Amino acid sequence: MLSKKKNLQQIGFYSTFEEQLSRRHPLYVLANQIDWVVFEQAFGKLYSREGRPAKPIRLMVSLLVLKHIRNLSDESVVEQWMENIYFQYFGGEKSYACGLPCEASELVHFRNRIGESGIELIFKESIRVNGRDGREDEGTVDTTVQEKNITYPTDAKLHKKIINKCVKIATEQDIELRQSYRCTVKKLALDQRFRRHPKNYRRARKADRKMRTIAGRLVRELERKLPAGLHQTKLALFKKVLKQKRQDTQKIYSLHEPHVNCISKGKEHKKYEFGSKVSIITTKKSGVIIGALNIEQNDYDAHTVDPAFEQQQRLTGIILKRAFMDRGYRGISQVRGTRIEIPKPFGKSVNGYQQQQLKNGFKRRAAIEPKIGHLKEDHRLSRNYYKGIKGDAINVMLAAAAMNFKRMMNIYKKMFFAFFYSLQILLMKSKPFENRYYLTPKMAF
Repeated sequence: MLSKKKNLQQIGFYSTFEEQLSRRHPLYVLANQIDWVVFEQAFGKLYSREGRPAKPIRLMVSLLVLKHIRNLSDESVVEQWMENIYFQYFGGEKSYACGLPCEASELVHFRNRIGESGIELIFKESIRVNGRDGREDEGTVDTTVQEKNITYPTDAKLHKKIINKCVKIATEQDIELRQSYRCTVKKLALDQRFRRHPKNYRRARKADRKMRTIAGRLVRELERKLPAGLHQTKLALFKKVLKQKRQDTQKIYSLHEPHVNCISKGKEHKKYEFGSKVSIITTKKSGVIIGALNIEQNDYDAHTVDPAFEQQQRLTGIILKRAFMDRGYRGISQVRGTRIEIPKPFGKSVNGYQQQQLKNGFKRRAAIEPKIGHLKEDHRLSRNYYKGIKGDAINVMLAAAAMNFKRMMNIYKKMFFAFFYSLQILLMKSKPFENRYYLTPKMAF
């Protein structure tokens, strides 16, 4: 059920946030730039007319945005909302509200309620807020990997987890196993340590084989003793893990995130990353993110361009004239009306002016690399804590939306500072000896 609207005519005898807060604060300005009515109209259809009143839609959307702007967890953003009056104004409050806005778990339910389409609407609004900068006709494209929140996968870890989960299932269903192997698994885990030492290698390999045998034995025993149709999906997953070999494709790297892919990006410090591939599209000059798409499979980069441009055109309504990419996209020249530019030797038909334009475009393409770095370090793209393929898509678009909002906040900072700095210059020229303390370029917000 939707929450009841507050009476804003007379809230109380205390002054409101409009009278107390600084109108130059970036969050204050951004709160008045976002069209919150769009979210209320779109998400209001997802609520029932009966039942307990839900939290306001603006409050929940603002918490999702603030979480990724400030790089916070669900628990932290809820706690800081109570302490930060600018957070409260951004969330729609008119005066100070003591107490938590909601439980941290309600953010999980809200993300599941609005789904990928709802998160995409937030991303679309972040592009609109950037104005003309988000409507350029040239862009740059690159891919990266968002790692899933899983441990580094090894066969020994997976087999041990299968044993523990089988014992847990048997306990829940009151099934008496022939043997739980609790003490045996503990001893085998000790033998598996320090396998790189020459004296321990053979013992560790023998423990690996024994652990795999025990896991298969427990899975088969559960198959015989469980009622038909109960936990069959889990048992099928366990059997697939036990059968997979080193050189197999479509392997399982995590039991709780079976869709995770092993992606090799050629990095010296990290040869393999376990997660999903992400395609990022930015405008060429301003760097506004106009496309952020999660790719479920480990596709070749050129095969990710078509769905990425489909999302970009759906969000912006603009067909890019040119898109600059690196050599990882070899094999394509045009996608959905956009000409693809990839570094290569110039032909005789390309004149000097065109060559210079292409060189400048390829130089500018390198600006997308630090963009991806900031997405990972500052806006929670480095490690994805959301569950499933749906969580992968949600995390990518929320990170991109947060970076677009953060860009506008930085522009507001520079705009206000430039105004007051120019005012100081005028004062210095009119009364050079009366004002000894002036604002310097480094003294921004």
